[in-house]
Amino acid sequence: MSAIHEVATLTSKGQITLPKSIRLLLGVDAGGKVAFQLREGEVVVTRAEAEHQDPAIGAYLDLLERDIASGRHVRDLPEELARTLREHAGHPVNLGHDFDEDVDL
Repeated sequence: MSAIHEVATLTSKGQITLPKSIRLLLGVDAGGKVAFQLREGEVVVTRAEAEHQDPAIGAYLDLLERDIASGRHVRDLPEELARTLREHAGHPVNLGHDFDEDVDL
């Protein structure tokens, strides 16, 4: 890979615009995350690996997180359901198996 030399100007708020050639090389766009690492007096910029690359999923998870924090729509599981889930965690599941009892949905 050939060396790329770019210069960016620091604003009064300590911000820079990442040059287009660097953004393209790192594969980041608006909303993308970059990581800064100081190595022997030099700053190395890399793309931060996001947990979810799809912006729609990220936006949904942000919305969900705010909703959970406010307690408006998403609430804790009913205790009986949470207990049943804990009891069955780690057990093999056969999705084609019929239920032996009625299930309320």
